[in-house]
Amino acid sequence: QVQLVESGGGLVQPGGSLRLSCAASINFFSTYTMGWYRQAPGKERELVAAITSSGGADYADFVKDRFTISRDNAKSTVFLQMNSLKPEDTAVYYCNARRGSGFAKRDYWGQGTQVTVSS
Repeated sequence: QVQLVESGGGLVQPGGSLRLSCAASINFFSTYTMGWYRQAPGKERELVAAITSSGGADYADFVKDRFTISRDNAKSTVFLQMNSLKPEDTAVYYCNARRGSGFAKRDYWGQGTQVTVSS
């Protein structure tokens, strides 16, 4: 049974920082591309950042230079360091694990963690 468990969300003031973690119970974790997505009320889920199995990272324009994604394959965990947070970063943040394509495609989601940026 694959599980992705996010943690680290909460309430933070504008300009503050949070570090999200996603612990994965998944075989061959290192072979998965891991991603962080977010969904604000009334909006579609959107990609925030992703990191490939080889460690290459990609970011949405709205978080570049503020957020950093990283992974620890030994602990099957992916992180999202969020700095200089803005009220518009308020959303539920979801962890995603994916690999393969077609019949071999695997795509898993966590339950989400709430991030609220407010004074």
